[in-house]
Amino acid sequence: MPAALLVRWAAVAAFLASVALPVCIAGSPVGRPSEEDRPVFFVRPLGHQSHGDAEGRYAPLSMLVTPTIGLLANTTAVEGVTPAVAGGARYVERSHVLRLLSGRWRYLPVGRTASVVVAPEDPTARLQIAESRDWLAAGRVPGSTAAQRAAAERALLAMRALLRPNGAMAAGWTPGWMYSWPRDSSFASAAFAHTGHDAEAYRILRYSAATQRKDGTWDARTELDGSGPPDSRRWQLDANGWVPWATWQWYRTAPPATRRARLTALYPMIRKAADRSAASLGPDGLPPASPDYWEVMTTTANIGTAAPLLAGLHAAADLADALDRPGDAARWSGAAGRLSAGISRTFAPLGYQRTVDGQHGQDSAVAFMAPPFNTAPADLPRALDRTYKALLLPNGGLTPGNDPTAPWGANAWTPSTSFFALAWAGTGQPAKARQVLDWVLAKRNPLGELPEKVDRAGRPSSVAPLGWTGSIVVLALVALDGGGLPTPPTPGGRSDAAP
Repeated sequence: MPAALLVRWAAVAAFLASVALPVCIAGSPVGRPSEEDRPVFFVRPLGHQSHGDAEGRYAPLSMLVTPTIGLLANTTAVEGVTPAVAGGARYVERSHVLRLLSGRWRYLPVGRTASVVVAPEDPTARLQIAESRDWLAAGRVPGSTAAQRAAAERALLAMRALLRPNGAMAAGWTPGWMYSWPRDSSFASAAFAHTGHDAEAYRILRYSAATQRKDGTWDARTELDGSGPPDSRRWQLDANGWVPWATWQWYRTAPPATRRARLTALYPMIRKAADRSAASLGPDGLPPASPDYWEVMTTTANIGTAAPLLAGLHAAADLADALDRPGDAARWSGAAGRLSAGISRTFAPLGYQRTVDGQHGQDSAVAFMAPPFNTAPADLPRALDRTYKALLLPNGGLTPGNDPTAPWGANAWTPSTSFFALAWAGTGQPAKARQVLDWVLAKRNPLGELPEKVDRAGRPSSVAPLGWTGSIVVLALVALDGGGLPTPPTPGGRSDAAP
């Protein structure tokens, strides 16, 4: 693309807060793309680095597909609800049956992959409504108010819809999001675990075990059929922290009669992940530069990788203790100690900024140093406050970071905003946590779904529902209900991973 045209497109992209969103221009967005079907990317905003095969594959913003704003689902299939379909519609309470403006119902029957429109009170649709309500009732719906519980119900149903029968967890149901990220999946597993949905939580972990690479790492994302990555996007080391952390959270809640045997089945995954994390640490105790949840490469270690790895090493060590593997526990505890010391020496004096060189500003990943990921250092409350203020946008939400070269534009991102609700709930500041949650829940779309972003005017934008945001919100509500969530213990506080 000529330089002058690139600048013009970049200006448009910044205005619309487009973040190099991938779409498929032919074929199925879920199957492995052929050369003709490979994703094309909208103009990469200035400062946003390449994702491998994205280089040179740009399309105009006019090709942007309409993102879904809701879901129709049965136990095996999903159909996205577009704004055109959703006009004036509402879900039948606690279900994925859509009550249309005409009064008729649209739903996705069991065994079908396309929705149908039926008369209101259709008996088969009623059976699906009852099944959804029974599933919610079999677990726990967190929240201290009716509005919070309604939001949690909708988030849980969305997460269940995005979870595939094989354990793959789609980030959303629009091309470009219809892949399984280990990071998003780990949060969903923890949220399912803490709301009493053990089968769903464990299914995700089994998928993580099945898709782990031989060297103990994970691809940045995989096709939903588990066949591998959809492109050459660089793998991200933070998954080696998130997956053991999620496994520890599941184990804390799992039925005692079967959890040891099921953990034993997952343990080879934990060992490979934790050993790779430990081996990655340099003489300074820090991991190498790696893309994190921004999915942008850095030139030095970043807090978005270091903090999850610390959580994962502590979690892995406690799980090793639970299975009477003292050698593994000692090895991973030692690595966690080196990493913790490295974070204290380098990131702490910078207020846990994005990178260890201090050149890339604040990062919402500071929240990963708080429970339920890590025991909060004494200086963390001040860092949380300073970072929140630095990232706060006029619309009331947060940008993921304030690095001027980052591609975030004027959009607030609901995951980054929700991180602070979870962090403040875990550090004994429930009023701050509720204030953040109130803002996030107020930005649900007309169907009650949580969007990925909120535009400069305060309107929900991009894909909805986003499974990651739903998971964080559910975990924050659970933490507020119970005075916090468990955090992987440091060596002096080993608990045999038992509740």
